[in-house]
Amino acid sequence: LPEVRISDNGPYECHVGIYDRATREKVVLASGNIFLNVMAPPTSISVLAADTPAPFSRYQAQNFTLVCVVSGGKPAPLVYFKRDGEPIEATPLPEPPAGAGSWAPRNLLHRDLDDTKVPKSLAAEGEVGGGRPPATADPPRGLAAERGPVTETIPETVVSREFPRWVHVAEPIYYFRHTHAPVSDGTVEARATLTWTLNPQIDNEALFSCEVKHPALSMPMQSEVTLVAPKGPKITMTPTRARVGDTVRILVQGFQNEVFPEPLFTWTRVGSRLLDGSAEHDGKELVLERVPAELNGSMYRCTAQNPLGSTDTHTRLIVFENPNIPRGTEDSNGSLTSHRGFRLVLALTLTVILELT
Repeated sequence: LPEVRISDNGPYECHVGIYDRATREKVVLASGNIFLNVMAPPTSISVLAADTPAPFSRYQAQNFTLVCVVSGGKPAPLVYFKRDGEPIEATPLPEPPAGAGSWAPRNLLHRDLDDTKVPKSLAAEGEVGGGRPPATADPPRGLAAERGPVTETIPETVVSREFPRWVHVAEPIYYFRHTHAPVSDGTVEARATLTWTLNPQIDNEALFSCEVKHPALSMPMQSEVTLVAPKGPKITMTPTRARVGDTVRILVQGFQNEVFPEPLFTWTRVGSRLLDGSAEHDGKELVLERVPAELNGSMYRCTAQNPLGSTDTHTRLIVFENPNIPRGTEDSNGSLTSHRGFRLVLALTLTVILELT
């Protein structure tokens, strides 16, 4: 077998015998068998954020989950996470029961931090010898249910929009879950999740990597992401010279930095409602259909936010007069007023003046 494949995996037999010319039958004298186990290295690895983009609170700590997906390996690979190049010691979570919904990890561990955001101590708070709380069969309880609030309410005027100022009484511990499922071609797809309570003060610009060890690999495979809050959305408007009656599209095209996880976008009109009467619009694009002249000079705000922070960008809409629409022929509803109606009003006015004289 010069180039074995996954399909070659399985038992093989060798038969040794003679051919009896008299009876014209094969006589097996001996046989042997062996099982060929074909290994295949993983073909792809990726890290993504679970449940994003999704709403979140800038004033309350919340759980965050990274998902590492490894495909194409046989047998199942060993998957683990690192933070800033250092292996993460995580508490294993039990397999979720069939049909279970979302789960939330238990509370936090205290740890000392330096400027590199690498943990120095992983001693469990309130436990002798730094042992970790044992994993239980029940789904872990949420943050608020276990210890009550761990944040301090700060007035709106004090909160930085770039970095929510949460006041933590403890730092997160990590929870790890690893599952794998067979694929029809004989390989497996492995999924590993890392969950912890996000803290923008120490997690912003932290580098997380997922690494894979496999007997068919000479060195580990890895995929990495950096958690970053959005900065400076780049906004484009088409057409660049809008005229009365045009459809204007305002689109977020990018940022001054690489953003992870994917942010949410919210559009508002400064000092008023949007053209359709709504207070805000979600999505990367805002569409203003058949803009009236009254929107000239109106300001629009795009808020981009992820769990690590938020930022605003403003753009102003300039509406030029459309030469195809006669000046002064639009009523308050944007519809055209006929010249016949204008002449009728003028005639009635002259009649009233004549009667008075």
